[in-house]
Amino acid sequence: MSDPHFFGYGSLVNTATHTYPNAQKATLTGWRRAWVRSDQYDMVLLSAVPADPSAKIQGLIAAVPNADWTALDQRETGYQRVLSEGKVSHEGDVTIDIAHYAVPKSDWRNGGIQTILLSYLDVVVQGYHQQFGKDGVAAFFDTTDGWDTPILNDREAPHYPRSQILSRAETALVDQNLARIAAQII
Repeated sequence: MSDPHFFGYGSLVNTATHTYPNAQKATLTGWRRAWVRSDQYDMVLLSAVPADPSAKIQGLIAAVPNADWTALDQRETGYQRVLSEGKVSHEGDVTIDIAHYAVPKSDWRNGGIQTILLSYLDVVVQGYHQQFGKDGVAAFFDTTDGWDTPILNDREAPHYPRSQILSRAETALVDQNLARIAAQII
């Protein structure tokens, strides 16, 4: 029997932030990414949200050895693990169980002054660039909702616990896409 896998669509796409084996490209259908305010945090979280059946999110799957979800569940505090129920396409063993994480709708906050951490976004974009190239980064921005949320520039003193150092080219790629979508950086 195969180990179950997670589908990552945010920071989990950046393999420098975890050690889960057998990472491979995959696509989740019927879901879309969105920046979501949560009652549990002072920052905005990137979440998968149910969408039109034709919606697609690029990401990665990776094995969860021995079905030991404990460490990943702790990492993804504030999210609920959701069975992907055959909505993930990938190469390889099609019989594996796959789950993804989403902020429960009951925890969403409609207002407030929460921000997206730029150090968090940098990690996500670095992962997409490494896995899917510049076109994948553009697709990430284009298939994510909530860009009207202010972005806190915390690059000099990152608040995100799994922040990474970006190359100049990666930083420029993030900044170019933020300018393209007219994001508000504070």
